[in-house]
Amino acid sequence: MPMKILSSKKKNFNKILDGFLQLRKDKLKSSNVTVTKIIKDVKKNGDNALLKYEKKFNQNKIIKPSLKKISKAISKLDTKVKRAIDLAYSRIYKFHSLQKFKNISYVDKFKNKIDYKYLPLESVAIYVPGSTISYPSSVLMNAIPAVVAGVKRIVMINPGFKGNQSAAVLYAAQKCKIKEIYSIGGPSAIAAVAYGTKKIKKVNKIVGPGNSYVAAAKKEVFGDVGIEGMTAGPSEVTIVCDKFSDPEWVASDLIGQAEHDNLAQCILISKDKKIIEKIKFEIYKQLKKIPRILVAKKSLTNNGMIIHVTSNKKIVEIINLIAPEHLELNVKNYKSLLPKIKNAGSICMGKYAVMAMTDYNIGSNHILPTNSSAKYSSGISVHEFYKRISYINLSKKGIESLGPSVITLANYEGLVAHAKSVQKRIRRK
Repeated sequence: MPMKILSSKKKNFNKILDGFLQLRKDKLKSSNVTVTKIIKDVKKNGDNALLKYEKKFNQNKIIKPSLKKISKAISKLDTKVKRAIDLAYSRIYKFHSLQKFKNISYVDKFKNKIDYKYLPLESVAIYVPGSTISYPSSVLMNAIPAVVAGVKRIVMINPGFKGNQSAAVLYAAQKCKIKEIYSIGGPSAIAAVAYGTKKIKKVNKIVGPGNSYVAAAKKEVFGDVGIEGMTAGPSEVTIVCDKFSDPEWVASDLIGQAEHDNLAQCILISKDKKIIEKIKFEIYKQLKKIPRILVAKKSLTNNGMIIHVTSNKKIVEIINLIAPEHLELNVKNYKSLLPKIKNAGSICMGKYAVMAMTDYNIGSNHILPTNSSAKYSSGISVHEFYKRISYINLSKKGIESLGPSVITLANYEGLVAHAKSVQKRIRRK
């Protein structure tokens, strides 16, 4: 059985768990030196540097695929896959279109007017993992909220292996009306859209999940461009189960998350020792039957953990400490746990609410905060693609009534010029 086992009764339990979580965070930070070097190279040498890294990592010589190449790839896509993407698109679009924002207009008793308006960003790049893998669902989750927000220019960066991108990814991009598609990936792609090259015009914000190098690159360029207010990837799940849970289902959910990435994290929490033993056996049995066994096994061995607890209070405490990306409450009494759970990217409740469904067509977004960033941030939403501006119009009576108080505070803070700029506008008495 590859997963570590920890009892909440163990001395210094919280410290041990925190150390375990920190180990993975440290692994994600370890790529920063390489990432910084790549970003500097692309910033200086543009498309030449970009092609150099594409050839090295993806055996790819194409930065921007032709419309003919895209159409040809899409034409060969299985109709069943197209229909599945269509269904997911409609459900995700419908749910995100409900995330409307209301502009605020406020007039006070002095007839000062303050407006607060939401404006869509002008341009965004969505990062969609690729090369030897295909995630059309990530295109939809990234792009649809931007479409709903009204972003005019949406760019997709998606690495292609030997110049070929996934037909399903291209179809999903077409569905979202994305006109700019680049066959690039990794830190060099992040640098290209952040700073621009001759072939690629820079964007205002970059969103989307990626491996540890992509996540590090996004942090590196932040400030020059915007990124999500969270860490997105590698993926993780925490599952709470009880004696009523189906061990076969729970094991399958854990493996489903582990097959994403070597650095994916799966944590199981339960008060029932018998169900833990059954799940351990099921993991061992089911691992042999999946193509990505080596990835899943490494993930479970290095980053997986089973925690035996003695109370619901401790379950909630552990969940809030982990702040998982995905949380599955596969327990009969999940309603009693919910009010006290404050930190999670998304919460699946009950035995049928499986995380894998939320990855595709339920309608909620699957790009969620990882590495405990659910303590201070949320998943991708329409909100991500807006900026807010305040509009202020002061009346003569307003500045004369409120100005003296401002002058007092400005002088107290030593900002005399602030005070004078207000004083000059107040009618002399």
